Amino acid sequence: MAHRAGFAGSVQAPGVIAGIKSWTLTYTVETPNSTDFADAGVSAFIPGITEWNGSFEGFKDGVPIAGLHSEVALVLDETQNASEEWLGQAILTSITPCTDHDGIVSYSYTFQGTAGLTVPIA
Repeated sequence: MAHRAGFAGSVQAPGVIAGIKSWTLTYTVETPNSTDFADAGVSAFIPGITEWNGSFEGFKDGVPIAGLHSEVALVLDETQNASEEWLGQAILTSITPCTDHDGIVSYSYTFQGTAGLTVPIA
């Protein structure tokens, strides 16, 4: 698989958010235990419901995102290629402003997915 540089990535919620320098996404599936007598003492599992959440951070460039605790259409771009983006509805769960000694104000945000997640096709 070819490596990709992430320098052209972005976050949109609902429009492009200026100043963002990184984002993370965790996409998981529950694995309920389905062991019964027929499994002869070996644990068995089945795929369950999926869940996704994550965060993004960057330097302050304008006002913080309005709409904390409201659902937004979230787009996490890996690159500028439209086939390399993660799409879904999410609730912004926190905003954390930070002012450092060097004078650069930054914001970090967390989110929780509320519906299915569309994964990149490339």
